[in-house]
Amino acid sequence: MSLIKITLPDGTVKEYDQGISSMDVAKSISEGLARNVLSARVNGQVWDANRSITEDADLSLLTWNDEEGKSTMWHSSAHLMAEAIEALFPGVKFAIGPPIENGFYYDVDFGEMEFSESDLPKIEKKMIELARQKNEYVRKEVSKADAVKYFEESKDPYKLELIQDLADGEITFYTQGGFTDLCRGPHIPNTGFIKAVKLLSVAGAYWRGDENNPMLTRIYGITFPKQGELDAYLEMLEEAKKRDHRKIGKELELFTFDDEVGPGLPLWLPKGAFMIEQLEALAKTTEKAAGYDRVKTPHIAKENLYITSGHLPYYKDSMFPPMEMDGSTYYLKSMNCPHHHKIFDALPKSYKDLPVRFAEYGTCYRYEKSGELFGLMRVRALQMNDAHIYCTKEQFADEFRAVNDMYLKYFKIFGIDKYIMRFSTHSPEKLGKKYVDNPKLWKETEDMVRDVLIESGIPYKEVPDEAAFYGPKIDVQIYSVIGREFTLATNQVDFAQPLSFNLTFTNQNNENEHPIVIHRAPLGTHERFIGFLIEHYAGKFPLWLAPVQVKILPISDKFNEGAKNILQSLENYDIRASLDDRGEKIGRKIRDAELSKVPYMLIIGEKELESGEVSIRKQGEGDQGSMKIEEFAEFIQQDVNRIMSV
Repeated sequence: MSLIKITLPDGTVKEYDQGISSMDVAKSISEGLARNVLSARVNGQVWDANRSITEDADLSLLTWNDEEGKSTMWHSSAHLMAEAIEALFPGVKFAIGPPIENGFYYDVDFGEMEFSESDLPKIEKKMIELARQKNEYVRKEVSKADAVKYFEESKDPYKLELIQDLADGEITFYTQGGFTDLCRGPHIPNTGFIKAVKLLSVAGAYWRGDENNPMLTRIYGITFPKQGELDAYLEMLEEAKKRDHRKIGKELELFTFDDEVGPGLPLWLPKGAFMIEQLEALAKTTEKAAGYDRVKTPHIAKENLYITSGHLPYYKDSMFPPMEMDGSTYYLKSMNCPHHHKIFDALPKSYKDLPVRFAEYGTCYRYEKSGELFGLMRVRALQMNDAHIYCTKEQFADEFRAVNDMYLKYFKIFGIDKYIMRFSTHSPEKLGKKYVDNPKLWKETEDMVRDVLIESGIPYKEVPDEAAFYGPKIDVQIYSVIGREFTLATNQVDFAQPLSFNLTFTNQNNENEHPIVIHRAPLGTHERFIGFLIEHYAGKFPLWLAPVQVKILPISDKFNEGAKNILQSLENYDIRASLDDRGEKIGRKIRDAELSKVPYMLIIGEKELESGEVSIRKQGEGDQGSMKIEEFAEFIQQDVNRIMSV
């Protein structure tokens, strides 16, 4: 048997017999390691750990500590749940069961059988029972004819429909125990890796997201290799419920949705609109200092603009349907970049003009399926903290590093202590399909990004096959104070659109040269970022961001006039204050101010008006003593300035 070379992540090269599995490689290194391997990355693709390797390969062994390892575990757990459901509800039909950001789901057709959330505990119990059998996940390549025959016999219309989109040579079945499913994989070695199970919720989902198709039952779940990790996750979920941005956003009167406006189209109420203005002011100040010029672009454009940019070929499913006007086809803007390219191209540029940095809080529209909409986190109209940098290759490293430094500044302002950059690269096998077909520029730009990340010492994780269609990208993953992970923003390199738009500048040799474009959005979108901030702060926003900084609470009606004078004084200091002059007892006013999460309360009575001082309460902390109104105003301003000067 011939030998193959396996290159490990640290650069070590080892020779093994052809046909060895990743699991066997792990065992050759350490039995302890092998007990934790869930899957493997082989030449950039995630494989089953027990799948044979027949040629020289770069190999990374994936465990629960790797995102791909978790994803493999959760994908396998979806199959385990399906097996348990089939055992308890014979005759059910299965649609799709993918891993998701946290856990997995499976869409199930129960037909005429009764099913409710009360059935989840018995499914969990059955899953644990099956997991303990340690059944292997067995992969089998199947011809299209055999696949059709199998699911015709089981009378599963959903799998048959999926098979129609596949060709011979790309169909695989996976079997564990008594359950077989159509699946491309990968999967964990056996069910025994699944130690803790929790089925979280049940929802309705149209087959393929089309309301004209049958309504299926979507069951969400999550699994862990240890019970303690599941317990900690469930505790985090309970805390997250208290911080749900949809609930708090409604209570604090920040935003609303309306059926007549449409799903996924948020309406910002005055307090929420104020927060948007504060974030824009922060971004504009920061970007002005960094040398950005502001631009404005329309909300629609002709079809050909998005054909040139590549969005229609690669991104059409996420765009709203076209509009026909005056004999031309128009689309709602899904991205700002093509418009910015046209602005760059409007005037001739030389190397002396570069870098050029265009910034805009541009509104974009993306067609998210109704089942994927989620509060502010997944919407159809979004205001993006967008900018595009046009630079030379020599300028790239400094510009890319400066963008990352801007992220770090924002992290300090918002108290984001935990973050990681996901460096997404392309898959060579998908050039011309998912990615622009230019292998030379893919390698060059990916190397450039990797070098900057390494030199900067920024924590990052490299993720294959998740790049933008036009170049590698950084997805900024941040964590709230309770450990929930959010995708905040993106920092992308684009070598394709400068070519497709023929963007040029005159270099030092008086020749035309294409710039490199950096797409960046450090604060992401207003919608997603404010959703994150609501949950991060639990609605208790820092002074500079709070729509109302101070609530003035007169003890009784006879002190209302004096309280109005204090309100006017605070407004003269540009402090955002409001007056609660209701005929309620002071205890009720304090309780309501606490619930509205206003940072400070001023209690006004006879003593305060006579002394010229105000009694101060801090949200969640109670009495803070008294001080002159001028001293209090100065204190507020200093606190705001301290944060903003980070």
